[in-house]
Amino acid sequence: MKIAVTGKGGSGKTTVAAGLALLLAQEGKSVIAVDCDPDISLGFALGFPHPEKITPISEMKELIAERTESDLDRPGGYFKLNPRVDDIPAKFSPEHKNVRLIVMGKVNKAGGGCLCPENTFIKSLISHLVVNRKEIVILDMVAGTEHLGRGTANSVDAFLIVVEPTLLGINTGLNIKNLAGGLGIKKVFFIANKINSQKDIDFIKDNLKEDLIGFIYFNQNIQDNRGKFVFDEKLKDEFQDIYGRLDRRLS
Repeated sequence: MKIAVTGKGGSGKTTVAAGLALLLAQEGKSVIAVDCDPDISLGFALGFPHPEKITPISEMKELIAERTESDLDRPGGYFKLNPRVDDIPAKFSPEHKNVRLIVMGKVNKAGGGCLCPENTFIKSLISHLVVNRKEIVILDMVAGTEHLGRGTANSVDAFLIVVEPTLLGINTGLNIKNLAGGLGIKKVFFIANKINSQKDIDFIKDNLKEDLIGFIYFNQNIQDNRGKFVFDEKLKDEFQDIYGRLDRRLS
């Protein structure tokens, strides 16, 4: 199963991606978590020791130059559009709590010359993970579909949009759904996060009448752990319920 998780900044999409990865790993499934957000934080949420020491793929300049056959000293030249990436997951995915993590990193756009080789390499790697790998792959995306080409998008089993119980959260979520639809992604679902009351639930239900697969209540434990995901009984029940609904919708 390949799952892409997205939502506006601050919605809790990384928390949801981490929770799903840890839940499925605890159930004995092989899981690769992929941090596609330039604001790198999935390693922290998963509880990796010293995640700041993990080198993002985008910073592996010599590797990218070798695989894309580009010239580090002469940006803007020709480069290979289908670089080899099949060995990258085995070489550059540290493991913690049975979850392997790949950090894509940020591609700087200002004053860095031609950045096409970096983008090409990252998109090729994401395509390989989604299309060819047998493991469960969970992608923590930016607020949209930036890293997904049409071919890759068609191989995503589920596109999960995390929303907060606010008008901005709902509107952003619906805009992301439209973007996903433009790529041909049909299995798009919403998860409502940071729920505090029945009023929040009613607001979400009134504005998202379909494709809603679950609610996650505001959890003080995650707040106290500075964003590190820690299951308590209630939170685990919420994630099991969400994954169960997702699995049934995809069957």
